[in-house]
Amino acid sequence: MQHLSLPDGPIKLVCLAAHPDDIEIAAGGTLLALAERGTIEGRWLTLTGSPERRAEAESAAEAFLPNSHSSFHAYPDGRLPAYWNEVKDILHAFAAGLPDADVVLAPRMDDAHQDHRLLGTMAPTVWRDALVLHYEIPKWDGDLGRSNCYLPVSAELARRKVELLNKHYPSQQMRDWWDDETFLSLMRIRGMECRSRYAEAFQMSKAVLSVR
Repeated sequence: MQHLSLPDGPIKLVCLAAHPDDIEIAAGGTLLALAERGTIEGRWLTLTGSPERRAEAESAAEAFLPNSHSSFHAYPDGRLPAYWNEVKDILHAFAAGLPDADVVLAPRMDDAHQDHRLLGTMAPTVWRDALVLHYEIPKWDGDLGRSNCYLPVSAELARRKVELLNKHYPSQQMRDWWDDETFLSLMRIRGMECRSRYAEAFQMSKAVLSVR
């Protein structure tokens, strides 16, 4: 198992979500760890969601990564593939606002949800010079797969992630899968896979190594 490090200095981070709460469920611990590191410029783009859910997402973004900037669109949930051209244009326009992004968080390209899958497939074609980390979201479909990139998360940040999810997304707490055990157990399994107590896992499809 190889250990890679993000570059020193400021990092420009793009967070892509089909739905409010996608990023925080999948990578909330990563965001909290980056916030502790400091010098992070965060830009969030969410493509679906009601006004209520948009308000939740704005509040959550500020809690997970303070001083980040959020952008929203109100496409219908579950129908993003029908808006392929519009979504592609939105991503390119969003990328133009942060042309030198260092890291992009996007859904997995093999995600079972069509909205996630579309966004995950498009991300590397728009951000060709950034490190694209494809995140995973636990769901009824049972589509969790093998990961090849891990970010260890401390027990403190893992529990902080769960606390913030519950605080900022009250509209989702009636879902039968939304509970502390779901979020902590996945992080525990991914932590075991990288010799950490907790971790979040990603797919990294392409990277360039530098020897200095």
